[in-house]
Amino acid sequence: MKTKAILSLLIGFTLFFNACKKDETVPVAATFDGGEVSGTWTKNGTYTITGHIIIPEGKSLTIEEGATVIFADTSLATEFLVYGNLYCNGTATNPITFTVPEELRTTENAMVGLWGGILADSTCEEILLNYTTIEYAGALTTESSPSVQRGLYKGTSGERLPILWTSNTSGRYVITNCTFRNFAEDGFYLEGGSFIISNNTFHTSGLTGGEAVNVKSGCLVDASYNLFYSPNTNAFKLSNADSREPQATVYAYNNTILNAGWRRPSVKGGSIWIETNVKAFLYDNMIANCRFGIKNSSADASSIYDYNYYYGYDQTCVDQFQTTTSKVVRGTHDIGGTTAGENDPLFINYPLSTDMNNSAFDDTWNFHVGSSSPALNAGTTNFTRTFGTSGISVNGIIYTSPAPSVNIGAFGTN
Repeated sequence: MKTKAILSLLIGFTLFFNACKKDETVPVAATFDGGEVSGTWTKNGTYTITGHIIIPEGKSLTIEEGATVIFADTSLATEFLVYGNLYCNGTATNPITFTVPEELRTTENAMVGLWGGILADSTCEEILLNYTTIEYAGALTTESSPSVQRGLYKGTSGERLPILWTSNTSGRYVITNCTFRNFAEDGFYLEGGSFIISNNTFHTSGLTGGEAVNVKSGCLVDASYNLFYSPNTNAFKLSNADSREPQATVYAYNNTILNAGWRRPSVKGGSIWIETNVKAFLYDNMIANCRFGIKNSSADASSIYDYNYYYGYDQTCVDQFQTTTSKVVRGTHDIGGTTAGENDPLFINYPLSTDMNNSAFDDTWNFHVGSSSPALNAGTTNFTRTFGTSGISVNGIIYTSPAPSVNIGAFGTN
């Protein structure tokens, strides 16, 4: 009898222990009215934000896979200020999401800008965004916005905020496998740091202006295997403006850019714009149905743009890829014809007849190319990117930028 009692007790403790373990896996639901945050936001948790959030200097916030961060007070233009470090590490099957309440996730709100963005002060040392979706950002600042009061970003009211702004020239930032969509201004506005930006998708962006990736001085950037669909102005705007050290140096290679620049009310940009003493090395990029080809406005003389691919469905588009257009430049090994429809890249599933002003993205599109595409084996791997060997250390892990492909564009064949 005594043995049975002990056995029953052990079974009871086991059941209690397992119940406790099971409870620990229940997703957290928490609300933050603003203020300082750090520590860990756990797997599959829901974190509702109703005030401006600050990660303090010297502290870190880790967001685990499957977590959803909801900016609920859209009247506030909520800002996410990073003075410390931010680590968002989702997975392919369980990404992290920064968004707004579900009822506001509409086509009408796609480029309105319902919350501010992630603003990284000069004390921010590291940011990791991996398998993270960020949407509906780009709200206008006001006199009461923390960024205005603290002199962050442009420091003035009435400015639309980017999804990500950085300002530490010694900062380390890795952004991979993410989706940035439905935002009203620049995706990234980078004023300092070392960056790997790879395998991301940017789409449905910029209400009346805005680049997908806007790089200024103080930045070293390797950007590759990204898809840019219908940025309002450019996929990349690259400049050494403000002359911070180091001199802005960007390797942009194996990217696919479609429909860029057509929605801009004024005639400006249209795929990649390099200017003001930036060192820009542009290879193996697919530029299809964009308003203009690569433009050069006083880039550093060492800049190289070659082995890029141009396709235009109509003649106006093709004509604006030619060097007879103001500031448009071409490389010796570029692929680009002079007549509409020439050099079809043979996307697996994307109608090249799609209106070039279209910004609505269809997740069923497939931008891999067919086995007879002229883009295959037409690129180069004969260049040395900044972070291909030494990499960037973030949260104790060394990340290196992907090796280039001899196939032009972000995807190659299926």
